[in-house]
Amino acid sequence: MTTHPTSRDYNKASVLDAVLSHAPLTRNQLMELTGLSKATVHRAVEELRADGFVVDGGVDEATGRGRRSTYLDLPGTTGHVVGISFGAQTTGVLVTDLRGREIQHLTVPTPDHQEVGAAARWLVDLMAQATEPARGPLRQIVAAVPGRVRDGTEIFGPAESMKIFAGSDLHKAIEDLVQAPVLLDSDANASLLGILTNDATITNAALFSVSTILNFASCTDHELARGSTPTFGDIGVLSSGVGDEILDELLSTRGLLRFARKRGFDLERIEDLWQEPQDAASRAQVLEAFTTAIVTAVSVVTVTLDPESVYFVGRLRPLVDEVLPEARKRLDQSLPAVPELRTMPHLIGLSTAQGAVYACLTMVHDRLRDAVLGARHQSQAAEQSAPAF
Repeated sequence: MTTHPTSRDYNKASVLDAVLSHAPLTRNQLMELTGLSKATVHRAVEELRADGFVVDGGVDEATGRGRRSTYLDLPGTTGHVVGISFGAQTTGVLVTDLRGREIQHLTVPTPDHQEVGAAARWLVDLMAQATEPARGPLRQIVAAVPGRVRDGTEIFGPAESMKIFAGSDLHKAIEDLVQAPVLLDSDANASLLGILTNDATITNAALFSVSTILNFASCTDHELARGSTPTFGDIGVLSSGVGDEILDELLSTRGLLRFARKRGFDLERIEDLWQEPQDAASRAQVLEAFTTAIVTAVSVVTVTLDPESVYFVGRLRPLVDEVLPEARKRLDQSLPAVPELRTMPHLIGLSTAQGAVYACLTMVHDRLRDAVLGARHQSQAAEQSAPAF
């Protein structure tokens, strides 16, 4: 017999949504957030307490008449999620509870992996270290990589030093080693998701991750755009407007370092271009090419996607900051309307992992809501320390 959720189920799901998004909070705050009555909120809270998703988390110290309110919070036993930034040079692992509060993070150099299975075991061992203080089940893993990703499993066009990870082998190898759902995503998508999560007013935007490779992400109506073919997002193959160089050769650390060395720079790493004294004339030549590539990339996304904002993150961000005034000037001369251009603070290994965590939390919250709506005919257990679902 087919059954459907009742209004009571939807009320309980609404209260769970509010707790997952805003805990710790009082019952009065729950009433304000959900629009439900005091009695309905009380019943839903007690059911969620029995499920293991609500505990008392302190007392509201606000002064005034009447009884002080008890804060409601998520217990550690509800579980945790893991966001990974698996970069060519640095890997970051961030573990949070289901409210998004950090439990622990680790940032380490990425080894030169020669075999996919060994790399997967290394990542899983790193996750095990990071999740050691966590309680409850591991509910979701999202790993962001420098490359394009289709269907959460298949990697296309990864960084040169990570070519062995092209395809679906990395996803399968990780999934075989853990007892939790695993998804892969691009580092650009994770970075843009972090920006979208922190600013609900953003509707249409684009983001360039200018690091080991050039990676691209965009959103429409506050939702990440995802293509159905490997071509989607491969903006690095387009002409940069500088000789026969493509965008990836000027807007990536690897490519720009090679370009600078061709012009006589003896650079050990690309950061020396702005951190160490350099010959002014030669440096100006490199910056001119870099600026032209920025203008070309922004022009392409502006005329095709019409974003309100374009963001830049990654290791080349200091150089973008330096050339952005000139790039804006050129764009003003060539386009009828120029989107807002911004560089964003970016902690290598951590900011991208934070975006991956946001992806985890969205999926887990949706699954828990679905579980509430589908669980009304399951027997209600007594009060317990572990979640009922």
